[in-house]
Amino acid sequence: MSEVAGRRASPLPPIPAVLIAVVSVQGGAALAKGLFPVLGAVGAAGLRLVLASVMLLAWFRPSLTRYTRAQWAAIVPYGVALGVMNLTYYLSIARIPLGLAVTLEFVGPFVLAVVGSRKALDFLWVLFAATGIVLITPWTARPGGLDPLGVVLALTAGACWALYILMGGRLSRRVPEGQGVAAGMVVAMLTVLPFMLKEGHLERLTPGLFAAGLGVALLSSALPYTLEMLALGQLSSRTFGILMSLEPGVATVVGWLFLREHLTPLQWLAVALVSIASAGATLTAKRLPPPVEA
Repeated sequence: MSEVAGRRASPLPPIPAVLIAVVSVQGGAALAKGLFPVLGAVGAAGLRLVLASVMLLAWFRPSLTRYTRAQWAAIVPYGVALGVMNLTYYLSIARIPLGLAVTLEFVGPFVLAVVGSRKALDFLWVLFAATGIVLITPWTARPGGLDPLGVVLALTAGACWALYILMGGRLSRRVPEGQGVAAGMVVAMLTVLPFMLKEGHLERLTPGLFAAGLGVALLSSALPYTLEMLALGQLSSRTFGILMSLEPGVATVVGWLFLREHLTPLQWLAVALVSIASAGATLTAKRLPPPVEA
């Protein structure tokens, strides 16, 4: 999952760069899910945030001791939203398929895109998204059905994603973006660290698992963040948001290929409806920050 990006020319064409970033994020999530049997979802989330924090601190070298109270007032809520988002997202994919978790998580940025709108088309996108959510929601507790808690956790991650977008815009006005992201990642890590230590799974950490955790941090944070940061220098926020709307579909395919997570035809339809709604809302939305991955 990547953060609020700066603008810089990219050696890659911008659209392929974003598409590679989307695949990278979901590949990282699939790799992280493979760590759950040993480290647990909380341990995997904590390990990713610790390693991502180290990478970003080394790269951007933020002056943490020199920030003002006003700057920390922007950094802390951004970091807490980022940490809770990562934690609830990993807890959700431990219970439900990756593609469905990402689809439900997209509800947060989607609501942010259409809130306050009075355009007729936006009501159509709301109808599409609502239909998709109805198709995913486990209305009965049947054996082998979708885990209701997993659905709630994914929606919680989506709400945190919306807060993260809002807080990211505020942060970018107070702290240079790369440094702000690095400082926010430290806060996110400190938010999740107590839960990770309480779980105690890190006592099972081996060099092989650490290497896998490093891969998760690279695929889910470092690589996609860099690619998106470079691509945003050449793409409009609207185009970027439409490309990000492919993420539920990509997550579903990645889950099917690498985790053997099979969806029902109705669940595939739900993923398609939410993706269409997100892309459509991006086209007709007010100018808001794009739903950047975290």
